[in-house]
Amino acid sequence: MKKNLATIISVLLIGMSLALFNTGCSDSTSISDFNLFSTADDYQLGMQLDSEIKANPKEYPMLNSAEANAYLQSIVNQIIASPQIKYKGTFAYKVQILDTNIINAFATPGGFIYVYKGLLKFADNEATIAGVIAHEIAHSERRHATKRMTQQYGISILASLVLGSNPSALEQIGANLLTGLGLLKNSRDDEYEADEYSFKYLQDTKWYPGAITYFLEKIQAQQQSSPSDFEEILSTHPLDSKRIAQINEFIKKANLPAPNENNLFSQTYQQFLKTLP
Repeated sequence: MKKNLATIISVLLIGMSLALFNTGCSDSTSISDFNLFSTADDYQLGMQLDSEIKANPKEYPMLNSAEANAYLQSIVNQIIASPQIKYKGTFAYKVQILDTNIINAFATPGGFIYVYKGLLKFADNEATIAGVIAHEIAHSERRHATKRMTQQYGISILASLVLGSNPSALEQIGANLLTGLGLLKNSRDDEYEADEYSFKYLQDTKWYPGAITYFLEKIQAQQQSSPSDFEEILSTHPLDSKRIAQINEFIKKANLPAPNENNLFSQTYQQFLKTLP
């Protein structure tokens, strides 16, 4: 009888979920915006991933430099002071440097941010790094990973969690998320949105909001001659000409003056690089 009851409830839940997906939640919300996970779930997943990453120093070696990590954390703290940030105080928004020459950065659900030393060396000014970090914050703020997970696991997770048949579902999902960081691979739409919100966040800071274009253009210019250097970042952060064009359009609409040392902080950044282990 219990099994039959569970089956009936599962069918009802699936029907409700399909109806919700078919209506897109509301006239202004698409299926891709639907998220079965709570912000507390995002944070828990991030905590689990952070623990797993730190337990795997061979693949994710942490840079042992309090000064370097504090420098990046200061940038994070200034960005999340923007009134555009919704989950300050809910998500961790903690940055850590990975001690490899890979050119990449990523963020987990719940605001755990990782920047590779190779990316730091590749950038030319502080505003560019602020743009990259703001982009990663946007992935967490816009909850891209758990929205994608909802699309992939949604109905089965809803049934198992509501019925109590699989109380460890969230932990299992977190373990799958870490495997190759597969579900942290962003779609092109995720990238466009993260670029948009990165620009918005930086408008409330001292940095030039369009500086991430320097980073993207530099990748485009060098990827043909050194494709292996950019294999990882392009697998997790798809790059096309539309991304750069979109940011340039934001710059135009905001009527921003040409950047200068006062909002790029190139000299400050070069001094930081000299201290990087």
